[in-house]
Amino acid sequence: MMKATIELQQKVCFKGSAGSGNSVLMDGPPDHGGENNGPRPMELLLLGMGGCASFDVVHILRKRRLEVDDCICEIEAERADEEPKVFTKIHLHFKVSGDGVTEKAVGRAVELSAEKYCSASIMLGKTAEVTHSFELI
Repeated sequence: MMKATIELQQKVCFKGSAGSGNSVLMDGPPDHGGENNGPRPMELLLLGMGGCASFDVVHILRKRRLEVDDCICEIEAERADEEPKVFTKIHLHFKVSGDGVTEKAVGRAVELSAEKYCSASIMLGKTAEVTHSFELI
């Protein structure tokens, strides 16, 4: 079981504490009473998804004994115009580099993450069209 606690800090700034002992500040924009002291909660969803997928891609490549030097995941997302403003489209683009890393290996790692391992991507894919692309650097 995972646990988390969210505590109001000031105005609309909240501290989210995870069961792992790590924490993050979330804040709203000034036009909603915030001071822009942290990412918005919906941005954190994208960051979590990107982190989950990136972890998978790197882990899968390293299990194949490939040396990954870098993995950057760029995410673009669209949200519904009306409440609830759920994500409707999310695109993850991976930029991967490393000694001996091939396009075929990266493509397979991205595919496995998207279809089998990335819980965040699969969950968000229930409401949004999730797409992936990659390039070898």
